[in-house]
Amino acid sequence: MTEYGRGQEGSEPWHPQDPYYGDGGWEGQQGHAGHQAAYGGQPQHYPQAPQQPGYGDWGTGQQADYGQAQQQYQQQHYDQQHQQQYDPNQQYGQQQYAPQQPQQSQQQHDSGTWGTGTHTHVQYPDPSDPYGQQAAAYGAGDQPDYYGTPDAYPPPEPPSRRRTEPEPQRADWDPGPDQGEHAFFAGGGDDDADDDLDDEGGRGDRRGRGGKKPKKRRSGCACLVVVLVFGGGIGGIGYFGYQFYKDRFASAPDYTGDGTDKTVSIVVPKGAGGAEIGRLLKAKDVVKSVDAFVSAFTQNDGDKIQAGAYLLNTEMSAKSAVEMMLDPKSQNAVMVTPGQRNIAVYKLIDEKLGLKSGATLKVAKADYKSLGLPDWAETNSEMKDPLEGFLYPGTYPAAKGMKPEAVLKDMVGEAAKKYDALNLEAKAKTLKLDSPMDIITIASLVEAEGKTPDDYRKIAEVVYNRLDYGNPQTYGFLQFDSTYNYAKNESNIDISESEINKDQDPYNTYTHKGLPPGPIGNPGEDALKSTLNPTDDGWYYFVATDGVSKTEFARTHEEFQKLKDKFDASRGN
Repeated sequence: MTEYGRGQEGSEPWHPQDPYYGDGGWEGQQGHAGHQAAYGGQPQHYPQAPQQPGYGDWGTGQQADYGQAQQQYQQQHYDQQHQQQYDPNQQYGQQQYAPQQPQQSQQQHDSGTWGTGTHTHVQYPDPSDPYGQQAAAYGAGDQPDYYGTPDAYPPPEPPSRRRTEPEPQRADWDPGPDQGEHAFFAGGGDDDADDDLDDEGGRGDRRGRGGKKPKKRRSGCACLVVVLVFGGGIGGIGYFGYQFYKDRFASAPDYTGDGTDKTVSIVVPKGAGGAEIGRLLKAKDVVKSVDAFVSAFTQNDGDKIQAGAYLLNTEMSAKSAVEMMLDPKSQNAVMVTPGQRNIAVYKLIDEKLGLKSGATLKVAKADYKSLGLPDWAETNSEMKDPLEGFLYPGTYPAAKGMKPEAVLKDMVGEAAKKYDALNLEAKAKTLKLDSPMDIITIASLVEAEGKTPDDYRKIAEVVYNRLDYGNPQTYGFLQFDSTYNYAKNESNIDISESEINKDQDPYNTYTHKGLPPGPIGNPGEDALKSTLNPTDDGWYYFVATDGVSKTEFARTHEEFQKLKDKFDASRGN
């Protein structure tokens, strides 16, 4: 091994004219004549450089202090050939050093005068023995030698002397970033890592465990599971984030224009709000979204939309749908007016549902028992229609595609609800009537004969007074033209007495005492309430003296005759 500061032919002489001769900067320095390598063999003795008189020795032949100080600084560095030697068995950054050999420093002494130029030997502490407990390997023997150690060159070291930092020692469970990544993703277990450690004098040997660790294997499925879990989580977050954005910030989906030529019927129940109507329209593809309809409903007086059936186009804008539903022409519904007979209601239902004439009447006669009549509803062979009086006045959905029984069931159900609210069974007993059917029949007569609500209570009293067979005026005969007209399915007020007296129809109250077999129409709420609360003024007669709207009442037959003459005069008789 080449000695520090020496070539193959020995040390180069100190140039007498250059005090820095031999200073190679970071690439190596000329060693001090009195120093030896701290590691790697026996002490080396360097021949003393020849001294030149008159240069740096003040006439003594010795080197000047300045030159010696420079060499002391240079003496701190080693050539790369004198770097520390590693044991081939060292692992994970543990270094084993060769034992230091004590060095004998050559000291030159002279007479002790100022001009002797005695060489001063610098002693460095050992970094592994900062407290100086080991014997010094250099110089005086009382301090450690830093010669050739990293501390001899304060950081940063020159490039030629920089060495790779030793890898830190890891625990048994830590395979390191490369090994762990390989083992996890490549599907390899710990076998490869254990084999490598064993080949290199691994952790088992170093820690005295001897044998190999139990082999473990991982599968690539673990990677797939992780990817699926994280991918599913990210996908879920993205989906809900998008939904949140649409709900909060994006405009509701909507069609444009007035829709297609295809029409559908929509039935709006009573009390339905914008959201409920919107759901009905979206289900039939009238509007694209409920939110769009609710917005248009709020901004375009949608609260004025009435319950009933509507014929609407498909794929309409929400605004167009609201406007169309506000137009009465688009409403597909049957309106039952107070006093209207069933025969007229059946005709309207046929028209709205697009059925042949008489289809609804046929269903009513065949299925009346299954349409929701109250238990107390009586039928008899003389009744012309068991549903008469039970198609309660109001507006009911009736559009193409609906069944007539569905429309009729809505009407009967509404009547049953209203009659139950009025407690007709208890009221019939109070009024000394046979059943609630009598109340409905009387109410239908009141509705048919009265012209204004003010007339209803008086007409109801006339009915109750005449039903008393012992009364001295009529002896149980009602003598109402309305019952005769019902039997004939007409509304004629010019009926001769001879014609009436010849007709023996059960509904002819001129020839039959008491009430007709059943109601002659569908009474409204005012007529029903008046029937339950008649006047008590002794009325037996009434006449529409103007033939239109004015009704006058009488208690005796004589008073009635005067009213009749007044009526005839109004008609020019």
